[in-house]
Amino acid sequence: MTSASPSAAPAAAFGGRPNILRRAEAWLDSKGRKAWIAAMVVSFVLFWPLGLAFVIYITATNRWSSDTMFGCAARRHRHGSHHDRYAAFRAAQPSGNSAFDSYKSEMLKRLETEQTAFEAFLQRLRAAKDKSEFDAFMEDRARENRATDAARDETAPEAPKADLPRAGEY
Repeated sequence: MTSASPSAAPAAAFGGRPNILRRAEAWLDSKGRKAWIAAMVVSFVLFWPLGLAFVIYITATNRWSSDTMFGCAARRHRHGSHHDRYAAFRAAQPSGNSAFDSYKSEMLKRLETEQTAFEAFLQRLRAAKDKSEFDAFMEDRARENRATDAARDETAPEAPKADLPRAGEY
């Protein structure tokens, strides 16, 4: 019995060869970002809707990012690690080795507690920084108010304080 690759079904449909679009995609991936951009520009020159289709395809498959534009996507597919989105799910599954599973669960618990402690530390650090900045702001504000009060007292003529209405009086 032979092992089938993920693209074996489309390849079998075309007489054992991958279809021309998959081969073109693999070729462009192997050549890198410049090949994708050149193909897009040429397709815009020849027939603008085809160029627009290239832009949509490159955007939809996230080929603008550097890891897929430099041929890494082809390498990833060749080595069979294109199911990385399920890696976290697979990591949570038991391996069958009870010693390793207990070590893994203890390590994950320890990492979770360390992460929680670190996040609490960062929160306290942010709160302390915010408090020091607020205290410095209030100190500056009080200093400015004292300076303006002193300047106003020096420039204002002294009036008898008995004649002035008290706060709340008219």
